[in-house]
Amino acid sequence: MVGPPARSRVLTVSSVPELLAAVRELVPTIAEGAVDRDRERRLPRAELDELSRVGALAVTVPASHGGVGGGAAAAFEVTRLLATADPNVAQIPQSHFVYLRLVELAGPTALKDQIFASVLGGARVANAQSERGGRTLTDIRTTIRPEGQEAVVDGEKFYCTGSLTADWLAVLARDAEGLDHIGFVRADAPGVALVDDWTGMGQRTTASGTITFDAVRLPTSHIAPRADAVTGPYGYGALAQGLHAAIDVGIARGALTEAAAFVRSSSRPWFEAQVDRAEDDPLLVQRFGELEVEVRAAEATLAAAGAAVDLVDRARTDEAAAEASLQVATAKVLADRAAISVTNALFELGGTRSSDDRLDLHRHWRNARTHTLHDPVRWKLQHLGRWAVRGERPPRGPQL
Repeated sequence: MVGPPARSRVLTVSSVPELLAAVRELVPTIAEGAVDRDRERRLPRAELDELSRVGALAVTVPASHGGVGGGAAAAFEVTRLLATADPNVAQIPQSHFVYLRLVELAGPTALKDQIFASVLGGARVANAQSERGGRTLTDIRTTIRPEGQEAVVDGEKFYCTGSLTADWLAVLARDAEGLDHIGFVRADAPGVALVDDWTGMGQRTTASGTITFDAVRLPTSHIAPRADAVTGPYGYGALAQGLHAAIDVGIARGALTEAAAFVRSSSRPWFEAQVDRAEDDPLLVQRFGELEVEVRAAEATLAAAGAAVDLVDRARTDEAAAEASLQVATAKVLADRAAISVTNALFELGGTRSSDDRLDLHRHWRNARTHTLHDPVRWKLQHLGRWAVRGERPPRGPQL
């Protein structure tokens, strides 16, 4: 079994801008170790602990529970900043932010008090959601059944991002009536077994793996009905998808920044350009300009999506929820395209030298290609098209 690490209490921050400033200060240090972590498949434990310490992972804890009360826009920006340095570090708290939102929307008072206080103290939450063997990802075989004042969970989960460094596991389980619940279980609880078996070509160090739950007991006060967060006009699914878009936007920006640095330091100019430095080649400069447009468009659309999701929290209307989903869908499509485009173009821009395996520049493409598989953007385009043609609102769900 892999247990959660010990951590010190977080620093106190008084505002979202202060917290974002603290994250920006950590970005260079996180970026510095990205290549070695990728090569060695070494989990970013120290980096995550530092993020917990400065309060970055508590940005969305409501003010009513002692947090700074940052919304979707703040969580998107934290995620984007981290992804420019190392998208593995950025993906680990994706489900952390999502399940904090679920607790806020659907959790009983005791669960809110427990989880928010724990996160303010530096704790992290990871997902235990996906399963293998079903026809689709909605086929859930993990069960939850009541036993007095407790409940018992049995099942097996895969692709549990962040679980190997988490304190709490948010496990999706189905009851005898077919209703889905999220149970919050300590990562070191009896009956919980975590296995470090994620072997993806990219996003290698997301602390993902398999979790088995063997008659794991938890108090009923640690259970939230998922439908209470998903079905209302709360932007729950839009938040989840926007965080994924933020990772891809960060990948694109990080790759473009490193491509430019490589061209300045290591690339030779093409002889026909008749310039002394590769960075002065007008065709190369033009290509960088085209990619900059892609990245800036993705960044701007992500910011608009964050604002739209935050508006849902204030408005709580079907119209606002639909617009948030459409904005996030747009951001997801542009982010996906920018991440793949830039990480592929990096080699075109850098030349043959950039393909040297020792540089590990291919990690950008591997990370982008792996992470963009998470949710197919073809279905985001489908929802946008239905809205454009028929005025049909997108459906609500944990991935929408």
